[in-house]
Amino acid sequence: MTIEINNESAVEVDETRVLRLASFALDYMKIHPDAELAIQFVNEDTMTTLHVQWMDEPGPTDVLSFPMDELRPGTNLELSEPGLLGDIVICPQVAAAQAVTAGHEIINEILLLTTHGVLHLLGFDHAEPEEEKEMFGIQKVILEQFYASEVS
Repeated sequence: MTIEINNESAVEVDETRVLRLASFALDYMKIHPDAELAIQFVNEDTMTTLHVQWMDEPGPTDVLSFPMDELRPGTNLELSEPGLLGDIVICPQVAAAQAVTAGHEIINEILLLTTHGVLHLLGFDHAEPEEEKEMFGIQKVILEQFYASEVS
């Protein structure tokens, strides 16, 4: 799997841990090893511009996902197709504020947003209650298993 991380924000991010989480999430979702993913960290001004341009919403947001080849999760019997998964853009400044509200470290918020972004790239959404239940359930399992794998 090719995962490219680029930090253009003024916030230091543990890119190694983000890379491990992204790889873990893609493996969990049975994504082909030849798939490609880009993760970019940007400042609030850049995120505000993207949020207005793509979502027609004011101000910065925490994460945006830009799917490319519209890959879908694989199964235990068959991996997904290879291809360009897409781009995840995260704003660490917004993540930091959300981490304070949630009562955890900023890296935990960034890992959550990375997982959330991966799931959006794979076609998951949370606009409807049933979609939200499914997406957030998968997100929770991925993060719990990732954290467990770090201590073992």
